[in-house]
Amino acid sequence: MALPIPPLSAEQLHKARAAATAARRRRAEVKASLRAGDLTMADVIGLAETDDVVAHTKVVDVLKCMPRVGDKRAAEVMTRLDIAANRRLRGLGPHQIASLEAEFPPKTKD
Repeated sequence: MALPIPPLSAEQLHKARAAATAARRRRAEVKASLRAGDLTMADVIGLAETDDVVAHTKVVDVLKCMPRVGDKRAAEVMTRLDIAANRRLRGLGPHQIASLEAEFPPKTKD
């Protein structure tokens, strides 16, 4: 039997909103760095081990930040690597992590 959510005070609501906003900003920073090439897929997966906000980011959202990856290619990669559509970074297994890192290796600078 589901229990109703207790009502929150104004201060609790304010803190929850602030925490949610901070989490969205952190995820946006990481995705922007990935898109710009400042971070690699391996870097983001490594961050997910220690950063709870990054760990709760959906894999498909991270994939879409990679250069030349849109909705279609992200879905194809997820299917091919046997990653569920709603999987989050921290929920990846070791084989899935290795497959993602192999699929998106770091760019070498010439």
